[in-house]
Amino acid sequence: MKKVLSMLLCAAMTATLFTACGSSGAASSSAPASSGAPAASEAASPAASEPVNLVFSITAVPGDAHADAQKIFKETVEKASNGNITVECYDSGSLFNQDTETAAVIAGDCDLIYSSASWLTTNSPWVSMFTAGYMFKSYDHMTKVLNGDIGKEAFKKIGDEQGILPLGAFYLGTRQVSLSADKEIKTPADLNGVNLRMPNSDAWVFLGKAMGANPTPIAFNDLYLALQTGTVDGQDNPLPTVESAKFYEVQKSITLTNHLVDSVWPTINKAKWDSLTDEQKGWVMEGVEAARKYCDETNVAKEEKLVEFFKEKGLKIYNADIDAFSKQVLDKYLENKEMTDSWDMDLFQKIQDMAK
Repeated sequence: MKKVLSMLLCAAMTATLFTACGSSGAASSSAPASSGAPAASEAASPAASEPVNLVFSITAVPGDAHADAQKIFKETVEKASNGNITVECYDSGSLFNQDTETAAVIAGDCDLIYSSASWLTTNSPWVSMFTAGYMFKSYDHMTKVLNGDIGKEAFKKIGDEQGILPLGAFYLGTRQVSLSADKEIKTPADLNGVNLRMPNSDAWVFLGKAMGANPTPIAFNDLYLALQTGTVDGQDNPLPTVESAKFYEVQKSITLTNHLVDSVWPTINKAKWDSLTDEQKGWVMEGVEAARKYCDETNVAKEEKLVEFFKEKGLKIYNADIDAFSKQVLDKYLENKEMTDSWDMDLFQKIQDMAK
């Protein structure tokens, strides 16, 4: 009997000790989350000492700045957390492709993806404001908006509505039109009848139509073959993507339309985010910022050099009438009441004024 009582007393003391350690670990996680998302309750958060694995799936190919940024994110988070958080990286659509990754992160089948405004409009129609062609006038304009207070509020609202939370905006580059034929695109009329590949979402298709083209949805992973076989006449992507995906091998001309200052948003399953302690969120955001800095600086530098690179590869480079494109595209958006009824027009004007 004494032996039994002794064992019970030991078990009770051990349970008390573990409870105290768990409370101490949760309380010590006091670093603020910088995403603007509400912190999870202390009771719902694991102790910072509990290991966390994040599965990060992207469609970008190695060599893309944002694919390399994925690795920067992994290295930074794992180092900052001293291995408390590990990041499992998949690129090239090897885990989920462009058409399935949003549903996967919502369902929790992976933890992180690169998303963007155009993929998030179905369940948050107001986000289409950020998909409008010529909404942002430059890289500086875009990052000031999306990585500032406006972006934080928008990302928090997306998290509340969709269960996935963007953590920032990485500069993908400014999108241009490139064709498999040597054809100058001066005004929107020159895109009449051109089968222009666009990503497969309503927001992307609308942009293609607003530009004057015949938009043809094709997944990014299938685009090189579609260009090579003539399934489409051309595509729109930032110059760094044209270079890294080697689209220039199957194209003959690029017209600088500057129609979308594009970004990708590292986006996490919100339940996963809420399960992290504040300290762990801080480590994740440290990784996001390091990756963003690398991605942005790399793509800005690349864009300055790639026009000459493509000329050396034999492509013709043309300059579009930006004013003609900008007027038509923005007018098409503003005429579409079904789309703009969900927009905050005061915010729209505020964003436009920030470009000045």
